[in-house]
Amino acid sequence: MTPRLLCASPLLPAIADRAQAEFDAITCQQGQLSAPQIMDVLKEQPAVRALLISSRIRFDATAIAMLPPQIGLIATCSVGYDHIDLAAARAKGIFVTNTPDVVTEATADLTLFLMLGALRRGREYAAIMEQGWRQRFGLGDMLGLDFHGKTLGIIGMGRIGQAVARRARAFGVKVLYHNRTRLPAEQEQGASYVDDVRAMLPHCQILSLHAPGGPQSDGQIDAAMLNLLPRGAVLVNTARGGLVNEDDLLAALGNGQLAAAGLDVFRSEPEYDLRFQHLPNVFMTPHMGTATVETRAAMGNRALDNVMDALAGHTPRDAL
Repeated sequence: MTPRLLCASPLLPAIADRAQAEFDAITCQQGQLSAPQIMDVLKEQPAVRALLISSRIRFDATAIAMLPPQIGLIATCSVGYDHIDLAAARAKGIFVTNTPDVVTEATADLTLFLMLGALRRGREYAAIMEQGWRQRFGLGDMLGLDFHGKTLGIIGMGRIGQAVARRARAFGVKVLYHNRTRLPAEQEQGASYVDDVRAMLPHCQILSLHAPGGPQSDGQIDAAMLNLLPRGAVLVNTARGGLVNEDDLLAALGNGQLAAAGLDVFRSEPEYDLRFQHLPNVFMTPHMGTATVETRAAMGNRALDNVMDALAGHTPRDAL
């Protein structure tokens, strides 16, 4: 066999084994390739027809223009695809696929983890234990906030938003949501639709973001939006860091408009704004929404399924 696939990002061993067995894939288990390094490999391996990448590899219009004509697929092992210029890929006749569906449950789990950690002062409690906990606390000390009985607002009611709503209702939480269009009743998970996001925010003691990124939504959550929330609300973001104006978020966390935030994503990653590090009411994770063994395996297999479709001459199942 000759290699038909280049895996430019390290994969779980079982996924790398499958890629090699089915496509005689070139893998890079020791480290991720940059776009220039990918081009170098493709020059030496003209039989490669597809690329498997992660969201950490950017394929802008310039990089796509440099791809040799035999490349027919860029399969990203992620749900997000804003690191790929779709218009440039389409213009060159290259399919782009992502890995939807399989990330839903893990990301919703992490959203609840961040929500509870923010509400219950998880970062501060962890710091107390790390420091040895030798201080007794009274009935009025270090108090967090209940989750049950709150009203949660969700912006973006796709698969992950729906999974979060389902989990929240199990905690006795009322759920409102704003979406571009109202969902069929069977998909609403008992949540109530609000067509005007600004009308929804004053009722939301917790706000969870699940909207897509991109220029149209960049900085959407700004001071004006945050000030519509009840004072002492909690913001959770497991979607895209670019949705939030981080200067405005920091100000709201500092002046008490927000009691806390749970953040998995940031405007700049991994070089996130270190001002968040100094706020004890920010419960943070380093963009780990899909980081479980089961989910990363499912993502890898879904990406390879798309490769199989494309190399068999079919439209990939997750073509964007």
